[in-house]
Amino acid sequence: MGEFRTVGVVGAGTMGNGIAHVFALNGYEVTLVDVESEYLQNAVKTIEKNLGRQVKKEIITPDAQRQTMDRIVTSTEMASLAGTDFIVEAATENQKVKFDIFRQLDEITSSEVILTTNTSSISVTEIAAETSRPERVAGMHFMNPVPVMKLVEVVSGLATNDETLQAIHQLAESLGKQPVQVQDYPGFISNRVLMPMINEAIYALMEDVAEKEAIDEIMQLGMGHPMGPIQLADFIGLDVCLSIMEVLHEGFGDDKYRPCPLLRKMVASGRLGRKTGLGFYEYE
Repeated sequence: MGEFRTVGVVGAGTMGNGIAHVFALNGYEVTLVDVESEYLQNAVKTIEKNLGRQVKKEIITPDAQRQTMDRIVTSTEMASLAGTDFIVEAATENQKVKFDIFRQLDEITSSEVILTTNTSSISVTEIAAETSRPERVAGMHFMNPVPVMKLVEVVSGLATNDETLQAIHQLAESLGKQPVQVQDYPGFISNRVLMPMINEAIYALMEDVAEKEAIDEIMQLGMGHPMGPIQLADFIGLDVCLSIMEVLHEGFGDDKYRPCPLLRKMVASGRLGRKTGLGFYEYE
């Protein structure tokens, strides 16, 4: 594991708890921080449940599950991250929130500590500029669900140095992940390619080109996608899809990234997909 032993994760939502799970499972001591103790309690339950699934599938042993849980501590105080060797921020996808977190992390942690963000679309360069160590700030974009998906998109900000990038690559590999290097442009690669496809699928639905089931089936059967784009939008969260499309539209100033009006309407109505039980599809 090299020089890193202790890892701080900021944000206990879907991505944050998945990131904490993977680090702890691979031997790192993890401090998971969020603003509400309720979010942290839910995260711990989710991690335990997901580890339990891995035990059932015989991916890990019951002993490994117990040891992993023992390596995770939770806190509502950002100051608890003061002694950590490495930080991953996985808070809500909101620029103001992330800027505030990075200003705090910059003050709390040693100047040698690498600060990374799991942002899916916000500029790493702009986040880094909020700190006194932009050369030690980068994107570490995990994919959902984190315990299952191999990819980590490593995003280099304008000032990120090679030493930082090399350390992140080695760390990702120690988690059994495959790091892939990209530069800091809106949406990076994953969402710059994926989100316009999802957006276009929603346009096709809005224009009555086909039913949602047909659109999904065509992409699954014809293109080998494990999940159709409409299903995937529900899985990601329609509010997240809209937010990323807005970042792409604003960042490039190109109308090909204009969010579909139907996507806006769905978000305005509160139908956000799987997490609300209702999106383009209905869920239990």
